[in-house]
Amino acid sequence: MSDPTIEIRKIVTHVEEIRHEFGPPPDKPVLVGWAAAVIANPFAGAFAPEIEGFMETLKPLGDEMAARLLVAMGGDKRAIEAYGKGAIVGVDGELEHGALWHVPGGWAMRRLLGEALAIVPSSKKVGACGAGLDVPLGHIDAAYVRSHFSAIEVRVADAPRPREIVYAIAMADGGRIHERVGGLTQADISARDGLR
Repeated sequence: MSDPTIEIRKIVTHVEEIRHEFGPPPDKPVLVGWAAAVIANPFAGAFAPEIEGFMETLKPLGDEMAARLLVAMGGDKRAIEAYGKGAIVGVDGELEHGALWHVPGGWAMRRLLGEALAIVPSSKKVGACGAGLDVPLGHIDAAYVRSHFSAIEVRVADAPRPREIVYAIAMADGGRIHERVGGLTQADISARDGLR
């Protein structure tokens, strides 16, 4: 459960089932989803020189969101092939408050999924209420798997308010539905370095 010192206004979970993009339907649809938590920004309105400790406070929230999203996507962690994370900071905050999500968001998904080796792609911005964020997706084991380069838009209609942050994670159980531009394939992952 989330740390009680984090003031959560809402958690939103969203899953898309992609069946085709003009081409033939695949053997199975691709699921792409995100979970977002809207929380009070404890640093809003002033410059705080020491903020790094809040990453530790956020770790239980990351765990809760990763577990919720996995359930929404069917519950099988072995099915997840791509992930990403992001943050939208309300206008009374700063970009660095979004960067606090790097460890808790990525750590939670890696811990849940087991041996995910690749870096968790990330995006962040300062935005007004209702702002959207394109959260990048990449393969969980090898960053150079081109078929899994993608993104999903995260948007919560009434967030972030000026003194809030929207922290998000995203997962997919496949690459782009009709990928056909070459590059390293999932089947050809050979190194255990998170890259190839």
